Amino acid sequence: MKIYKIKYIAIAIFSLFIISCDNNDENTMTPVATDFSGTFSQKDQMGRPAVNTVFVSADSKDAFNVTIPSQQGAMFQSMFETNLTGLSPAYANAGDANALGLDAPSFTSLLATDVLNVSLDGTTTFFDGTNVLTGRALADDVITVELLLIFGGEDFSENPTLSDDHVSANDKEFLTSFPYLASPW
Repeated sequence: MKIYKIKYIAIAIFSLFIISCDNNDENTMTPVATDFSGTFSQKDQMGRPAVNTVFVSADSKDAFNVTIPSQQGAMFQSMFETNLTGLSPAYANAGDANALGLDAPSFTSLLATDVLNVSLDGTTTFFDGTNVLTGRALADDVITVELLLIFGGEDFSENPTLSDDHVSANDKEFLTSFPYLASPW
């Protein structure tokens, strides 16, 4: 029994030396020049968060991800509409629309072209009550806006349990200067 205790103590002391943290906070990474020669292929795209994930069927993900946005509407809008009407009771009846006044074909035409629109001379926001899809600020609650447009119906009141992700803010403050993103936890 005494030998086991000695072994455990020796292992614990040895582990302290092996697992001890380095207190060096200096950035020791060496910048590497990016080499753009060669052949590249696009593997993924996500203009609007979660749209690709929700509306593109699993067997079409690769095709969607390599399709240029100008061709996505023609190729994928009908799949988006099928998935939207199958997913959301807010589009169960003919003529149903979301708070933007978009019925299922119009809304999915907008979504199937997976780009992030940017207003060059106005407010940049995903949705602020007045401006819609004019860009995206880091603090915009993008997922809740998307859920409202998918499930909220004409006045955002339909399907309230499906229309909010209940995450109202980032868990850390965003920086006020470039790169603006919050530091990793």
